[in-house]
Amino acid sequence: MTTSSAGSTNWERFQSAYTEFPTIELAIDVSRMAFPAGFFQSMAAPMQRAFASMAALEAGSIANPDEKRMVGHYWLRAPELAPAPELRREIEETVASVKAFAREVHEGRLQGATGPFARVLVIGIGGSALGPQFVANALGQPASDRLLVSFFDNTDPDGIDKVLSSIRADLGRTLCVVISKSGGTKETRNGMLEAQSAWEKAGLRFAQHAVAVTGAGSELDQHATRQQWIRRFPMWDWVGGRTSELSAVGLLPAALQGIDIDRMLAGARACDALTRLPEIRSNPAALLALMWHHAGGGRGARDMVVLPYKDRLELFSKYLQQLIMESLGKELDLAGHVVNQGIAVYGNKGSTDQHAYVQQLREGLHNFFVTFIEVLRDRPGTSIEVEPGVTSGDFLSGFYLGTRQALHEKGRESITLTVREVSPFAVGVLIALFERAVGLYASLVNINAYHQPGVEAGKKAAGAVIALQGKIQSTLRANPARSFTVEQLGAAIGADDLESIFKICEHLSANPGRGVRKAAGSNPFLASYSGGGA
Repeated sequence: MTTSSAGSTNWERFQSAYTEFPTIELAIDVSRMAFPAGFFQSMAAPMQRAFASMAALEAGSIANPDEKRMVGHYWLRAPELAPAPELRREIEETVASVKAFAREVHEGRLQGATGPFARVLVIGIGGSALGPQFVANALGQPASDRLLVSFFDNTDPDGIDKVLSSIRADLGRTLCVVISKSGGTKETRNGMLEAQSAWEKAGLRFAQHAVAVTGAGSELDQHATRQQWIRRFPMWDWVGGRTSELSAVGLLPAALQGIDIDRMLAGARACDALTRLPEIRSNPAALLALMWHHAGGGRGARDMVVLPYKDRLELFSKYLQQLIMESLGKELDLAGHVVNQGIAVYGNKGSTDQHAYVQQLREGLHNFFVTFIEVLRDRPGTSIEVEPGVTSGDFLSGFYLGTRQALHEKGRESITLTVREVSPFAVGVLIALFERAVGLYASLVNINAYHQPGVEAGKKAAGAVIALQGKIQSTLRANPARSFTVEQLGAAIGADDLESIFKICEHLSANPGRGVRKAAGSNPFLASYSGGGA
Protein backbone atom coordinates (compact mmCIF):
# COMPACT_ATOMS: atom_id res chain seq x y z
CA MET A 1 0.00 0.00 0.00
CA THR A 2 1.39 3.44 -0.89
CA THR A 3 1.79 6.18 1.70
CA SER A 4 -1.07 8.08 0.05
CA SER A 5 -3.47 5.14 0.14
CA ALA A 6 -2.50 4.33 3.74
CA GLY A 7 -3.24 7.92 4.72
CA SER A 8 -6.60 7.78 2.96
CA THR A 9 -7.48 4.55 4.75
CA ASN A 10 -6.54 6.04 8.13
CA TRP A 11 -8.63 9.14 7.39
CA GLU A 12 -11.68 7.04 6.52
CA ARG A 13 -11.33 4.97 9.67
CA PHE A 14 -10.71 8.09 11.76
CA GLN A 15 -13.95 9.64 10.51
CA SER A 16 -15.87 6.50 11.41
CA ALA A 17 -14.30 6.10 14.87
CA TYR A 18 -13.89 9.69 16.12
CA THR A 19 -16.77 11.11 18.16
CA GLU A 20 -17.24 14.52 19.73
CA PHE A 21 -19.41 15.04 22.81
CA PRO A 22 -20.08 18.80 22.91
CA THR A 23 -22.06 18.80 26.17
CA ILE A 24 -18.97 17.64 28.07
CA GLU A 25 -16.33 19.26 25.80
CA LEU A 26 -14.74 15.88 25.08
CA ALA A 27 -13.81 13.86 22.01
CA ILE A 28 -12.86 10.20 21.78
CA ASP A 29 -10.87 8.63 18.97
CA VAL A 30 -10.83 4.83 18.84
CA SER A 31 -9.68 4.61 15.22
CA ARG A 32 -6.29 3.26 16.26
CA MET A 33 -7.89 0.32 18.07
CA ALA A 34 -8.00 -2.75 15.81
CA PHE A 35 -11.47 -3.95 16.73
CA PRO A 36 -13.01 -5.98 13.90
CA ALA A 37 -16.00 -5.11 11.77
CA GLY A 38 -19.19 -6.01 13.59
CA PHE A 39 -17.56 -5.68 17.03
CA PHE A 40 -20.11 -3.20 18.37
CA GLN A 41 -22.99 -5.34 17.11
CA SER A 42 -21.52 -8.46 18.73
CA MET A 43 -21.23 -6.63 22.06
CA ALA A 44 -24.65 -4.97 21.91
CA ALA A 45 -26.44 -7.50 24.14
CA PRO A 46 -23.72 -7.60 26.85
CA MET A 47 -23.65 -3.81 26.84
CA GLN A 48 -27.39 -3.60 27.32
CA ARG A 49 -27.01 -5.84 30.38
CA ALA A 50 -24.24 -3.55 31.62
CA PHE A 51 -26.42 -0.47 31.13
CA ALA A 52 -29.22 -2.15 33.07
CA SER A 53 -26.82 -3.08 35.87
CA MET A 54 -25.59 0.50 36.15
CA ALA A 55 -29.14 1.83 36.19
CA ALA A 56 -29.97 -0.53 39.07
CA LEU A 57 -26.85 0.57 40.92
CA GLU A 58 -27.81 4.23 40.67
CA ALA A 59 -31.34 3.39 41.81
CA GLY A 60 -29.91 2.05 45.07
CA SER A 61 -29.54 -1.70 44.55
CA ILE A 62 -27.18 -3.51 46.91
CA ALA A 63 -23.77 -3.67 45.23
CA ASN A 64 -21.98 -5.58 47.96
CA PRO A 65 -24.26 -8.36 49.25
CA ASP A 66 -21.73 -9.41 51.89
CA GLU A 67 -21.75 -5.87 53.34
CA LYS A 68 -25.38 -5.04 52.50
CA ARG A 69 -24.04 -1.81 51.01
CA MET A 70 -25.23 0.44 48.21
CA VAL A 71 -22.80 2.29 45.94
CA GLY A 72 -23.84 5.88 45.36
CA HIS A 73 -20.94 8.06 44.24
CA TYR A 74 -23.15 9.13 41.30
CA TRP A 75 -25.52 10.81 43.73
CA LEU A 76 -22.74 13.12 44.91
CA ARG A 77 -23.21 15.27 41.79
CA ALA A 78 -26.94 14.59 41.36
CA PRO A 79 -28.39 14.39 44.88
CA GLU A 80 -31.95 14.33 43.52
CA LEU A 81 -31.23 10.81 42.23
CA ALA A 82 -30.46 9.44 45.70
CA PRO A 83 -33.00 6.74 46.64
CA ALA A 84 -33.95 8.36 49.95
CA PRO A 85 -34.67 12.00 50.86
CA GLU A 86 -32.33 11.90 53.85
CA LEU A 87 -29.43 10.93 51.58
CA ARG A 88 -30.19 13.84 49.26
CA ARG A 89 -30.32 16.20 52.23
CA GLU A 90 -27.00 14.94 53.63
CA ILE A 91 -25.23 15.36 50.27
CA GLU A 92 -26.58 18.87 49.70
CA GLU A 93 -25.85 19.96 53.27
CA THR A 94 -22.30 18.63 53.07
CA VAL A 95 -21.50 20.54 49.87
CA ALA A 96 -22.97 23.70 51.40
CA SER A 97 -21.00 23.24 54.62
CA VAL A 98 -17.76 22.62 52.70
CA LYS A 99 -18.20 25.89 50.80
CA ALA A 100 -19.19 27.79 53.96
CA PHE A 101 -16.19 26.45 55.86
CA ALA A 102 -13.83 27.42 53.02
CA ARG A 103 -15.27 30.95 53.05
CA GLU A 104 -14.68 31.21 56.80
CA VAL A 105 -11.06 30.22 56.28
CA HIS A 106 -10.48 32.44 53.23
CA GLU A 107 -12.04 35.48 54.91
CA GLY A 108 -9.96 35.00 58.06
CA ARG A 109 -12.95 34.45 60.32
CA LEU A 110 -11.36 31.13 61.26
CA GLN A 111 -7.66 31.34 62.03
CA GLY A 112 -4.74 29.30 63.29
CA ALA A 113 -2.70 29.99 66.40
CA THR A 114 -0.50 32.59 64.70
CA GLY A 115 -2.82 34.09 62.09
CA PRO A 116 -5.03 33.40 59.09
CA PHE A 117 -4.59 29.97 57.53
CA ALA A 118 -2.16 29.99 54.61
CA ARG A 119 -1.60 26.25 54.18
CA VAL A 120 -3.53 23.00 54.39
CA LEU A 121 -1.99 19.62 55.19
CA VAL A 122 -4.12 16.71 53.95
CA ILE A 123 -3.57 13.35 55.67
CA GLY A 124 -4.98 10.29 53.93
CA ILE A 125 -4.11 7.10 52.07
CA GLY A 126 -5.33 5.55 48.83
CA GLY A 127 -8.44 7.28 47.53
CA SER A 128 -8.33 9.73 50.41
CA ALA A 129 -5.05 11.07 49.02
CA LEU A 130 -4.82 10.14 45.33
CA GLY A 131 -7.95 12.01 44.28
CA PRO A 132 -7.16 15.21 46.21
CA GLN A 133 -3.54 15.10 44.99
CA PHE A 134 -4.59 14.67 41.37
CA VAL A 135 -7.03 17.58 41.57
CA ALA A 136 -4.62 19.82 43.48
CA ASN A 137 -1.90 19.24 40.89
CA ALA A 138 -4.25 19.57 37.91
CA LEU A 139 -6.05 22.74 38.97
CA GLY A 140 -3.77 24.47 41.46
CA GLN A 141 -2.12 27.82 40.83
CA PRO A 142 0.62 28.13 43.50
CA ALA A 143 0.98 31.87 42.95
CA SER A 144 -2.72 32.52 43.59
CA ASP A 145 -4.13 29.51 45.49
CA ARG A 146 -6.03 30.56 48.60
CA LEU A 147 -4.18 27.88 50.62
CA LEU A 148 -1.07 25.97 49.61
CA VAL A 149 -1.61 22.20 49.83
CA SER A 150 0.69 19.47 51.17
CA PHE A 151 0.02 15.77 51.78
CA PHE A 152 0.92 12.95 54.16
CA ASP A 153 -0.04 9.99 51.96
CA ASN A 154 2.00 7.20 53.53
CA THR A 155 3.37 6.00 56.84
CA ASP A 156 6.97 6.65 55.76
CA PRO A 157 8.74 8.70 58.50
CA ASP A 158 11.23 10.18 56.05
CA GLY A 159 8.43 11.24 53.71
CA ILE A 160 6.59 12.82 56.65
CA ASP A 161 9.75 14.70 57.66
CA LYS A 162 10.21 15.96 54.10
CA VAL A 163 6.70 17.46 54.10
CA LEU A 164 7.10 18.88 57.61
CA SER A 165 10.36 20.56 56.64
CA SER A 166 8.48 22.61 54.06
CA ILE A 167 5.69 23.72 56.41
CA ARG A 168 7.27 23.63 59.90
CA ALA A 169 7.89 27.38 60.04
CA ASP A 170 4.21 28.00 59.29
CA LEU A 171 2.45 25.38 61.43
CA GLY A 172 0.57 28.09 63.29
CA ARG A 173 -1.11 29.03 59.99
CA THR A 174 -1.59 25.49 58.67
CA LEU A 175 -4.94 23.71 58.69
CA CYS A 176 -4.76 19.91 58.94
CA VAL A 177 -7.46 17.78 57.24
CA VAL A 178 -7.44 14.14 58.38
CA ILE A 179 -9.41 11.78 56.11
CA SER A 180 -10.41 8.24 57.10
CA LYS A 181 -13.83 6.65 56.78
CA SER A 182 -13.35 4.15 59.59
CA GLY A 183 -10.84 6.16 61.54
CA GLY A 184 -8.87 2.95 62.01
CA THR A 185 -6.70 3.08 58.90
CA LYS A 186 -3.19 2.77 60.34
CA GLU A 187 -1.36 4.88 57.75
CA THR A 188 -3.73 7.81 58.33
CA ARG A 189 -3.73 7.31 62.10
CA ASN A 190 0.06 7.38 62.08
CA GLY A 191 0.12 10.54 59.98
CA MET A 192 -2.29 12.21 62.37
CA LEU A 193 -0.12 11.32 65.37
CA GLU A 194 3.01 12.55 63.57
CA ALA A 195 1.28 15.83 62.76
CA GLN A 196 -0.02 16.20 66.31
CA SER A 197 3.51 15.66 67.63
CA ALA A 198 4.92 18.30 65.27
CA TRP A 199 2.32 20.86 66.37
CA GLU A 200 2.92 20.11 70.05
CA LYS A 201 6.70 20.40 69.65
CA ALA A 202 6.08 23.83 68.14
CA GLY A 203 4.09 24.79 71.25
CA LEU A 204 0.79 24.76 69.39
CA ARG A 205 -2.54 23.10 70.15
CA PHE A 206 -3.21 20.63 67.34
CA ALA A 207 -6.99 20.63 67.83
CA GLN A 208 -7.06 24.34 66.97
CA HIS A 209 -5.84 23.39 63.48
CA ALA A 210 -7.52 20.02 62.88
CA VAL A 211 -10.51 18.99 60.76
CA ALA A 212 -11.82 15.43 60.27
CA VAL A 213 -13.49 13.85 57.25
CA THR A 214 -14.80 10.54 58.52
CA GLY A 215 -17.76 8.26 59.13
CA ALA A 216 -20.25 9.12 61.84
CA GLY A 217 -19.28 7.43 65.09
CA SER A 218 -15.90 6.21 63.76
CA GLU A 219 -12.75 6.13 65.89
CA LEU A 220 -11.63 9.37 64.24
CA ASP A 221 -15.04 10.97 64.71
CA GLN A 222 -14.99 10.15 68.41
CA HIS A 223 -11.38 11.34 68.78
CA ALA A 224 -12.10 14.63 66.99
CA THR A 225 -15.15 15.19 69.19
CA ARG A 226 -13.24 14.52 72.42
CA GLN A 227 -10.36 16.75 71.39
CA GLN A 228 -12.68 19.52 70.16
CA TRP A 229 -11.34 19.71 66.64
CA ILE A 230 -12.51 22.66 64.55
CA ARG A 231 -14.93 20.76 62.33
CA ARG A 232 -16.05 17.30 61.18
CA PHE A 233 -17.34 16.41 57.72
CA PRO A 234 -19.08 13.13 56.83
CA MET A 235 -18.03 10.11 54.82
CA TRP A 236 -20.69 7.56 53.96
CA ASP A 237 -20.43 3.79 53.68
CA TRP A 238 -21.99 3.98 50.21
CA VAL A 239 -19.02 5.91 48.81
CA GLY A 240 -15.83 3.91 48.30
CA GLY A 241 -12.46 5.58 48.77
CA ARG A 242 -11.50 5.32 45.11
CA THR A 243 -14.74 7.03 44.07
CA SER A 244 -14.77 9.64 46.86
CA GLU A 245 -13.12 12.62 45.17
CA LEU A 246 -16.43 14.43 44.68
CA SER A 247 -17.45 13.92 48.32
CA ALA A 248 -16.03 15.95 51.20
CA VAL A 249 -12.87 13.85 50.78
CA GLY A 250 -11.89 15.79 47.67
CA LEU A 251 -14.21 18.79 47.73
CA LEU A 252 -12.92 20.12 51.06
CA PRO A 253 -9.20 20.26 50.12
CA ALA A 254 -10.11 21.64 46.68
CA ALA A 255 -12.38 24.34 48.10
CA LEU A 256 -9.73 25.35 50.62
CA GLN A 257 -7.21 25.59 47.80
CA GLY A 258 -9.62 27.90 45.98
CA ILE A 259 -10.72 25.52 43.21
CA ASP A 260 -14.25 25.93 41.83
CA ILE A 261 -15.89 22.77 43.18
CA ASP A 262 -19.26 23.69 41.67
CA ARG A 263 -17.71 23.43 38.20
CA MET A 264 -16.11 20.07 39.06
CA LEU A 265 -19.48 18.77 40.17
CA ALA A 266 -21.09 20.21 37.05
CA GLY A 267 -18.60 18.42 34.80
CA ALA A 268 -19.20 15.10 36.52
CA ARG A 269 -22.96 15.61 36.45
CA ALA A 270 -22.94 16.38 32.72
CA CYS A 271 -20.78 13.34 32.03
CA ASP A 272 -23.07 11.12 34.09
CA ALA A 273 -26.08 12.34 32.13
CA LEU A 274 -24.39 11.47 28.85
CA THR A 275 -22.98 8.12 29.97
CA ARG A 276 -26.38 6.90 31.15
CA LEU A 277 -27.51 6.73 27.54
CA PRO A 278 -27.97 3.05 26.60
CA GLU A 279 -26.49 3.53 23.14
CA ILE A 280 -22.87 2.57 22.56
CA ARG A 281 -21.74 5.14 20.01
CA SER A 282 -23.39 7.99 21.93
CA ASN A 283 -21.85 6.99 25.24
CA PRO A 284 -18.14 7.75 25.78
CA ALA A 285 -17.86 5.50 28.85
CA ALA A 286 -19.34 2.60 26.88
CA LEU A 287 -16.78 3.20 24.13
CA LEU A 288 -13.97 3.10 26.68
CA ALA A 289 -15.27 -0.06 28.36
CA LEU A 290 -15.63 -1.84 25.02
CA MET A 291 -12.12 -0.82 23.92
CA TRP A 292 -10.73 -2.21 27.19
CA HIS A 293 -12.66 -5.42 26.56
CA HIS A 294 -11.41 -5.66 22.97
CA ALA A 295 -7.77 -4.87 23.86
CA GLY A 296 -7.53 -7.47 26.59
CA GLY A 297 -9.96 -10.04 25.22
CA GLY A 298 -12.19 -9.53 28.26
CA ARG A 299 -9.38 -10.98 30.37
CA GLY A 300 -7.14 -7.98 30.96
CA ALA A 301 -4.49 -9.54 28.75
CA ARG A 302 -3.03 -6.14 27.89
CA ASP A 303 -1.94 -3.35 30.25
CA MET A 304 -3.29 0.18 29.96
CA VAL A 305 -0.61 2.84 29.50
CA VAL A 306 -1.98 6.30 30.29
CA LEU A 307 -0.11 9.13 28.56
CA PRO A 308 -1.51 12.61 29.17
CA TYR A 309 0.22 15.27 27.09
CA LYS A 310 -0.11 17.86 29.83
CA ASP A 311 1.97 18.33 32.98
CA ARG A 312 -1.14 19.14 35.00
CA LEU A 313 -2.46 15.64 34.35
CA GLU A 314 0.75 13.92 35.44
CA LEU A 315 -0.91 12.32 38.48
CA PHE A 316 -3.93 11.07 36.53
CA SER A 317 -2.31 7.69 35.85
CA LYS A 318 -1.70 7.19 39.60
CA TYR A 319 -5.31 8.11 40.32
CA LEU A 320 -6.51 5.68 37.64
CA GLN A 321 -4.27 2.92 38.95
CA GLN A 322 -6.33 2.70 42.10
CA LEU A 323 -9.70 3.35 40.48
CA ILE A 324 -9.21 0.68 37.81
CA MET A 325 -6.97 -1.90 39.46
CA GLU A 326 -8.72 -1.97 42.84
CA SER A 327 -12.10 -2.12 41.12
CA LEU A 328 -11.30 -4.71 38.45
CA GLY A 329 -8.55 -6.80 40.04
CA LYS A 330 -10.68 -9.66 41.37
CA GLU A 331 -10.09 -13.38 41.87
CA LEU A 332 -13.75 -14.40 41.69
CA ASP A 333 -16.62 -13.41 39.43
CA LEU A 334 -20.17 -12.86 40.64
CA ALA A 335 -20.91 -16.57 40.28
CA GLY A 336 -17.96 -17.49 42.52
CA HIS A 337 -15.77 -18.80 39.69
CA VAL A 338 -12.04 -18.14 39.76
CA VAL A 339 -11.36 -15.65 36.95
CA ASN A 340 -8.39 -13.54 38.15
CA GLN A 341 -9.61 -10.45 36.34
CA GLY A 342 -8.00 -7.02 36.11
CA ILE A 343 -6.31 -4.40 33.96
CA ALA A 344 -2.85 -3.21 34.95
CA VAL A 345 -2.43 0.57 34.65
CA TYR A 346 0.73 2.62 34.47
CA GLY A 347 1.73 5.89 32.88
CA ASN A 348 3.95 8.91 32.56
CA LYS A 349 3.35 12.17 30.72
CA GLY A 350 4.10 13.45 27.26
CA SER A 351 6.59 14.23 26.02
CA THR A 352 8.57 12.92 29.00
CA ASP A 353 7.49 9.41 28.07
CA GLN A 354 9.28 9.73 24.73
CA HIS A 355 12.55 9.93 26.65
CA ALA A 356 11.54 7.11 28.98
CA TYR A 357 9.68 4.06 27.68
CA VAL A 358 8.19 4.73 24.27
CA GLN A 359 11.12 2.76 22.80
CA GLN A 360 9.75 -0.39 24.42
CA LEU A 361 6.17 0.50 23.60
CA ARG A 362 7.04 0.72 19.92
CA GLU A 363 9.49 -2.15 19.55
CA GLY A 364 9.39 -4.28 22.68
CA LEU A 365 6.92 -6.56 24.40
CA HIS A 366 3.45 -6.08 22.91
CA ASN A 367 1.38 -6.40 26.09
CA PHE A 368 -0.39 -3.05 26.29
CA PHE A 369 -2.65 -0.46 24.73
CA VAL A 370 -2.29 3.30 25.19
CA THR A 371 -4.76 5.91 26.36
CA PHE A 372 -3.53 9.29 25.16
CA ILE A 373 -5.03 12.42 26.68
CA GLU A 374 -4.73 15.43 24.41
CA VAL A 375 -5.31 18.96 25.72
CA LEU A 376 -5.89 21.53 23.00
CA ARG A 377 -5.21 24.75 24.91
CA ASP A 378 -1.52 25.31 25.70
CA ARG A 379 -1.81 28.09 28.31
CA PRO A 380 -4.21 30.92 29.19
CA GLY A 381 -2.23 33.56 27.31
CA THR A 382 -0.17 33.71 24.15
CA SER A 383 3.07 31.79 23.69
CA ILE A 384 6.44 32.85 22.34
CA GLU A 385 7.74 31.26 19.17
CA VAL A 386 10.63 28.89 19.82
CA GLU A 387 11.12 28.55 16.07
CA PRO A 388 9.57 30.69 13.35
CA GLY A 389 5.82 30.13 13.56
CA VAL A 390 6.19 27.36 16.15
CA THR A 391 5.55 27.40 19.94
CA SER A 392 6.48 24.98 22.72
CA GLY A 393 2.88 23.82 22.69
CA ASP A 394 3.10 23.05 18.99
CA PHE A 395 6.02 20.77 19.73
CA LEU A 396 4.05 19.04 22.50
CA SER A 397 1.18 18.43 20.09
CA GLY A 398 3.61 17.25 17.44
CA PHE A 399 5.22 14.80 19.84
CA TYR A 400 1.79 13.38 20.74
CA LEU A 401 0.81 12.93 17.09
CA GLY A 402 4.22 11.52 16.21
CA THR A 403 4.18 9.01 19.06
CA ARG A 404 0.63 7.95 18.21
CA GLN A 405 1.64 7.36 14.59
CA ALA A 406 4.90 5.60 15.49
CA LEU A 407 2.99 3.15 17.68
CA HIS A 408 0.31 2.64 15.03
CA GLU A 409 2.94 1.75 12.44
CA LYS A 410 3.99 -1.16 14.68
CA GLY A 411 0.45 -2.36 15.30
CA ARG A 412 0.29 -0.93 18.82
CA GLU A 413 -3.25 0.16 19.67
CA SER A 414 -4.28 3.47 21.22
CA ILE A 415 -7.28 5.50 22.32
CA THR A 416 -7.19 9.30 22.39
CA LEU A 417 -9.31 11.44 24.70
CA THR A 418 -9.30 15.12 23.73
CA VAL A 419 -10.31 17.96 26.05
CA ARG A 420 -10.14 21.66 25.31
CA GLU A 421 -8.35 22.65 28.53
CA VAL A 422 -7.62 21.43 32.03
CA SER A 423 -10.43 23.14 33.93
CA PRO A 424 -12.55 22.16 36.95
CA PHE A 425 -15.32 21.14 34.54
CA ALA A 426 -12.97 18.96 32.47
CA VAL A 427 -11.50 17.30 35.58
CA GLY A 428 -15.02 16.49 36.78
CA VAL A 429 -15.77 14.99 33.36
CA LEU A 430 -12.65 12.80 33.42
CA ILE A 431 -13.38 11.53 36.93
CA ALA A 432 -16.98 10.61 36.06
CA LEU A 433 -16.02 9.16 32.68
CA PHE A 434 -13.59 6.62 34.10
CA GLU A 435 -15.82 5.79 37.08
CA ARG A 436 -18.62 4.86 34.67
CA ALA A 437 -16.28 2.99 32.31
CA VAL A 438 -15.05 0.89 35.24
CA GLY A 439 -18.61 0.03 36.24
CA LEU A 440 -19.63 -0.91 32.71
CA TYR A 441 -16.53 -3.02 32.12
CA ALA A 442 -17.05 -4.83 35.42
CA SER A 443 -20.54 -5.77 34.27
CA LEU A 444 -19.19 -7.00 30.94
CA VAL A 445 -16.80 -9.41 32.70
CA ASN A 446 -19.26 -10.26 35.52
CA ILE A 447 -17.29 -9.08 38.55
CA ASN A 448 -18.02 -6.84 41.53
CA ALA A 449 -16.14 -3.57 41.06
CA TYR A 450 -17.08 -2.22 44.47
CA HIS A 451 -15.41 -4.40 47.04
CA GLN A 452 -11.72 -5.04 47.73
CA PRO A 453 -11.02 -8.25 49.67
CA GLY A 454 -7.37 -8.21 48.61
CA VAL A 455 -6.80 -4.86 50.30
CA GLU A 456 -8.33 -6.14 53.53
CA ALA A 457 -6.12 -9.23 53.36
CA GLY A 458 -3.05 -7.01 53.13
CA LYS A 459 -4.15 -5.01 56.17
CA LYS A 460 -4.65 -8.20 58.19
CA ALA A 461 -1.23 -9.49 57.17
CA ALA A 462 0.38 -6.20 58.22
CA GLY A 463 -1.37 -6.45 61.59
CA ALA A 464 0.06 -9.92 62.08
CA VAL A 465 3.57 -8.58 61.41
CA ILE A 466 3.14 -5.81 63.98
CA ALA A 467 1.92 -8.38 66.52
CA LEU A 468 4.98 -10.54 65.80
CA GLN A 469 7.26 -7.52 66.27
CA GLY A 470 5.70 -6.93 69.67
CA LYS A 471 6.56 -10.49 70.75
CA ILE A 472 10.14 -10.08 69.55
CA GLN A 473 10.60 -6.82 71.44
CA SER A 474 9.07 -8.27 74.60
CA THR A 475 11.42 -11.25 74.47
CA LEU A 476 14.50 -9.09 73.94
CA ARG A 477 13.51 -6.72 76.76
CA ALA A 478 12.90 -9.63 79.11
CA ASN A 479 16.39 -11.01 78.39
CA PRO A 480 18.65 -7.92 78.28
CA ALA A 481 21.86 -9.88 78.81
CA ARG A 482 21.21 -12.36 76.04
CA SER A 483 21.58 -12.24 72.25
CA PHE A 484 19.28 -14.25 69.99
CA THR A 485 19.68 -15.52 66.46
CA VAL A 486 16.59 -15.52 64.29
CA GLU A 487 16.02 -19.22 64.89
CA GLN A 488 16.46 -18.79 68.65
CA LEU A 489 13.96 -15.94 68.65
CA GLY A 490 11.49 -18.07 66.70
CA ALA A 491 11.81 -20.85 69.25
CA ALA A 492 11.49 -18.43 72.17
CA ILE A 493 8.25 -16.88 70.93
CA GLY A 494 6.82 -20.01 69.35
CA ALA A 495 6.76 -18.62 65.81
CA ASP A 496 7.91 -20.38 62.65
CA ASP A 497 7.83 -17.38 60.29
CA LEU A 498 11.59 -16.97 60.46
CA GLU A 499 11.80 -14.80 57.37
CA SER A 500 9.52 -12.18 58.93
CA ILE A 501 11.47 -12.36 62.19
CA PHE A 502 14.70 -11.72 60.24
CA LYS A 503 13.20 -8.72 58.41
CA ILE A 504 11.73 -7.26 61.62
CA CYS A 505 15.02 -7.54 63.48
CA GLU A 506 16.94 -5.98 60.59
CA HIS A 507 14.51 -3.04 60.55
CA LEU A 508 14.58 -2.52 64.32
CA SER A 509 18.36 -2.69 64.55
CA ALA A 510 18.80 -0.18 61.69
CA ASN A 511 16.85 2.53 63.52
CA PRO A 512 18.43 4.40 66.44
CA GLY A 513 16.20 4.69 69.44
CA ARG A 514 14.57 1.28 69.02
CA GLY A 515 17.06 -0.26 71.42
CA VAL A 516 17.84 -3.34 69.32
CA ARG A 517 21.49 -4.11 68.67
CA LYS A 518 22.83 -6.41 65.98
CA ALA A 519 25.99 -8.50 66.17
CA ALA A 520 27.19 -9.87 62.84
CA GLY A 521 27.52 -13.63 62.38
CA SER A 522 29.49 -15.73 59.92
CA ASN A 523 26.59 -15.23 57.48
CA PRO A 524 23.53 -12.93 57.55
CA PHE A 525 21.33 -15.60 59.08
CA LEU A 526 23.58 -16.22 62.09
CA ALA A 527 23.55 -12.58 63.20
CA SER A 528 22.26 -12.09 66.73
CA TYR A 529 20.05 -9.42 68.22
CA SER A 530 19.76 -8.05 71.73
CA GLY A 531 18.05 -5.23 73.59
CA GLY A 532 14.43 -4.64 72.72
CA GLY A 533 13.88 -0.96 73.32
CA ALA A 534 12.65 0.96 76.30
